[in-house]
Amino acid sequence: MFERPRSGERALLVRVGLGEPVSPADLQELSALAVSAGAQPVATVTGSRRTPDPRFFVGSGKAEELKRVAEETGAEVILVDHPLSPSQERNLEKLTGRRVLDRSGLILDIFAQRARSHEGKLQVELAQLKHIATRLVRGWTHLERQKGGIGLRGPGETQLETDRRLINDRIRTLNARLDKLARQRDTGRKVRNEVPVPGVALVGYTNAGKSTLFNVLTGAGSYAANQLFATLDPTVRRLKLPHCPEIVLADTVGFIRDLPHELVAAFRSTLLEAREADLHLHVIDAADPERSARIAQVNEVLASIGADAVPQLEVYNKVDLIGEEPRIERDEHGVAKRVWISSQTGAGLELLKDALVERFGASVARARLHLGPAQGRARAELFRREAVLHESAAQDGGWVLEVEMAALDLEDLCRREGLEWRLPGGGSPCLTGTGFLQSQAAAAPNPSS
Repeated sequence: MFERPRSGERALLVRVGLGEPVSPADLQELSALAVSAGAQPVATVTGSRRTPDPRFFVGSGKAEELKRVAEETGAEVILVDHPLSPSQERNLEKLTGRRVLDRSGLILDIFAQRARSHEGKLQVELAQLKHIATRLVRGWTHLERQKGGIGLRGPGETQLETDRRLINDRIRTLNARLDKLARQRDTGRKVRNEVPVPGVALVGYTNAGKSTLFNVLTGAGSYAANQLFATLDPTVRRLKLPHCPEIVLADTVGFIRDLPHELVAAFRSTLLEAREADLHLHVIDAADPERSARIAQVNEVLASIGADAVPQLEVYNKVDLIGEEPRIERDEHGVAKRVWISSQTGAGLELLKDALVERFGASVARARLHLGPAQGRARAELFRREAVLHESAAQDGGWVLEVEMAALDLEDLCRREGLEWRLPGGGSPCLTGTGFLQSQAAAAPNPSS
C-alpha cells in the first residue's frame, strides 16, 4: 500500500483542458497558488481531453507521464488544478508514489495557513474536515483492511469507523460554535442598524488590490502582499469623507474561480458583510488579461450568497501598469459606474472618493447654528469634523456657525448638545425629510393645540 509522505515542497503542476486549450492565465494562477501554499513548482504538465478519465482524471497515458516527470524532477507533491474524486486521487498516488492534491485541497491548505481570527480558524477547520471526510480511506495504510462481514472486520476498518465518528463529532462542535458567533454578529449588526451608517464592502478576485486600496482609504494597516489570499479575515473600518455621512468600509476575502463549495459554505456567515452592504466596491485588476472572466466569477460567488442585488461600483485598479489615465465612467443617467485608479500610486483616489460622496452625500444638511458661550465643546467638535463653513460672533458672547455635514450626524450632535439652528439667510427651520434637521423650535408643541 502507498504511504503518504509527511511533507512535500517540490511540486509538479498539472492542468488539463477539458474541451478547450489550456489557458496560460490558468497555469499562472495555479503556479501562484502553489507558491502561496509554500511549494516550489519544478515542472508543469498539460494536456487536453473531452471528458475526465474516471480512473486517473488525466488518462492512463498522461498518468504515466506524471510518474516519469515526477521522478526526473524530484517532485514530492503533484498539484492538480481540478477537483478530483477520492478514488482518482488514490489511483494517482498509487501510480506515482507521490502525494496528490487537487485544487480544493490546495486552496484549503492556503486558507489554513492564512486564517488569523478565532472564527476564521474555525471556518477553515470545518471546511477541511468536510473535505477529508470522504478521503479517510487513504490515511491508514499501515493497518490491515479486510472485507466487511460478520467476524471479518479488521483493525483498519475499525479505525476508519472511529475516525469518521470523531470527525462527525468535531463537525457538530464547530457548527455549534460558529452558530453562536453568527448570533453574536447578528446582535452587533442590529445594534449598528439602530444608528444607520452606510456600509460599503470591498469585493473582487483575489490579488486585485483590495487590501491595498482598503489601507490607503482608511489607514488601517491591514496586511497586503502580491500573493493570492494575502488576507482572509474581514476587517471593518470607518471612512470619513467630506460633506458625507461616515461610512463603514469592510475588506472581505478575495474570490477565485472554482472556489471549493466547502469554503463558500463555511465562510457564508463572514460573507454576510458583503450581503448586508449598501454598496459593493468591486475591485478589478485592470492589467489582468482575463479580467472579464474574473468579473463574471466574482459575480457568480456573490449570487451564490444572495448578494447579487447589492449595487456595484466597479473600481479598475492598477491603471499604472497599463498606461491608462484615472477617470470616472458614468451610465446613461449620469451615475458613476466605473472608476479607474491605482491604489499603489494614489492616482484617481480622489475620483473614487467623489463617486462615494455622490452615492451617500444626498443626506448632507446645511444649517445655521447658534452656540452659547458655554457650548465650546460642540464648537470644537464641529471644527474637528471640518463642518464649519462660516463663523461669526453672537451678541451673547457665543457664536453663529454655518455648517454642512451629514444630516444624521448633525441631528445627533444637536440633540446631545441642545442646539438650535436656522437655515442660511434667516429662513424658517425645515422639517426632517427635506435633508435638514428639525430644530427644537419647529419640534415644540403648539400651545393652542
